[in-house]
Amino acid sequence: MKIFGYEPAVIVYAVNALVAALVAWGLDLSDEQTGAISTIVTGVLAAVVAAMTRPVTVSAITGAAATVLAALGAFGLELSAEQIGSSVALGSIVLALLLRQNVSPAQAVTASPDR
Repeated sequence: MKIFGYEPAVIVYAVNALVAALVAWGLDLSDEQTGAISTIVTGVLAAVVAAMTRPVTVSAITGAAATVLAALGAFGLELSAEQIGSSVALGSIVLALLLRQNVSPAQAVTASPDR
């Protein structure tokens, strides 16, 4: 799976290299912010890959969203666990409503009796 013609891992490596170069050239980022950038990019790309995969897995997208929201704390967005949880729950509901017409339940797999 490619995004803009590149594998997601290549994009993450490129962003990490760019941030390292910018910090080396004087961009004032703390270690926490530098790590948060990597976490945010990885979380966003994970959500994009999950959205592009069929069938779409809502839990993968919401997990990535929770990761990104938590990492934004390094830049001053202070959210409580309750705020993050309720945002993810709301996002899950919206995604479920939007994706419902494209997702159908799988048939239950039953164990075959030994012969």
